[in-house]
Amino acid sequence: MKDVMKGFHFELPTEIEFGVGKIGILSQKLVDKKIEKLLIITDSGIEEVGILDKIKSELGEIEHKIYDEVEPNPKDFHVEEGAEIAREFDPDGILAVGGGSPIDCAKGIGALLTGKSDEIKGYYGKETVKEQILPFLAVPTTAGTGSEVTFSSVITDSSSNTKKSIRSSYIAPDLTILDPQLTKSLPKHLTAYSGMDAFTHALEAYTAKTATALTNAFALNSMDLILNNIEKAFRKPTDIGSRSSMLLGSTIAGIAFNHSDVASVHCMAESLGGKYDAPHGLCNSIILPYVMKYNIESCLEKYARVAEIMGFGYGTVEQGAIKAVEGIKDLNQKLNIPSIDEIGFREKDIEELAEMSVKNLSNESNPREMKKKDYIELFRSML
Repeated sequence: MKDVMKGFHFELPTEIEFGVGKIGILSQKLVDKKIEKLLIITDSGIEEVGILDKIKSELGEIEHKIYDEVEPNPKDFHVEEGAEIAREFDPDGILAVGGGSPIDCAKGIGALLTGKSDEIKGYYGKETVKEQILPFLAVPTTAGTGSEVTFSSVITDSSSNTKKSIRSSYIAPDLTILDPQLTKSLPKHLTAYSGMDAFTHALEAYTAKTATALTNAFALNSMDLILNNIEKAFRKPTDIGSRSSMLLGSTIAGIAFNHSDVASVHCMAESLGGKYDAPHGLCNSIILPYVMKYNIESCLEKYARVAEIMGFGYGTVEQGAIKAVEGIKDLNQKLNIPSIDEIGFREKDIEELAEMSVKNLSNESNPREMKKKDYIELFRSML
């Protein structure tokens, strides 16, 4: 009830095209937007599985340049290299193809091309981009980040090995094309990591202090789609029904957290990802049950609702909340999510990781107060 009483501002500048085979409209959309020179931001994996060839076949006569050096957890130097290529090529539009890394990198490149700074660190923070970037299209090939509809970009600062955020509605894609066929080549382990990443977005959007009635609606729908399809997508990667549900669930989760926020799971995951260059979705997956357990006293009714989505019956809301936490632990096991030790986590780094976590922009959104000492205790509990 308290979320219903909250006022909110809702803005979604991104046009969404969803459906099997939708990539076939790419050429017409580029023509509609009068894009004649296109900068494509992607990674080598997209080329290896043949998706980039499919994209290029849709371009027709449109001149294009490809920057494919983006790595998982895009670094500041990827953004700056891409921007330098863009300045030489002088495109009138940007297309990001891939997971959250190419999409976030493209957002950063777009920000740099507005000319305020030659270094991406000049845009870290909120509302630092003051004007609309070039026409920007996104084609996600994973079902996880939701970056195709968000106003934020997460970039690793290579000088400090920390993740930094850029938040501005001006960097959101103008159009995202969601074609489930393009996610069928995603390996099983990345299906698991990205799927749990999307679920974490939805759950944290739902439970954050910043949640509203509208973001709750998106988050609940997203969690329903993800929880009822992630195991099938993991076990049978070519099942287009489960792939469609996961892709749609991921995008809806992106809308939810973009207009609510994420919270302490992401604070910790971004610290780990920055420190060890570990996959963001994997970090979220590992941390999620621990933070859920910590937050449970502040999320009883909402966690009980999650338990219902997972198909659990319960008596009291306390019992339901506990079942939700245990259910996520079990789901991680079914998806073969590894332990935190496998990403290089070291006890001697806990103090530093806790300091990064408490400074994260989303720390204050956690439903239960989190201080540095609390992060230290949570990290220690994972040893």
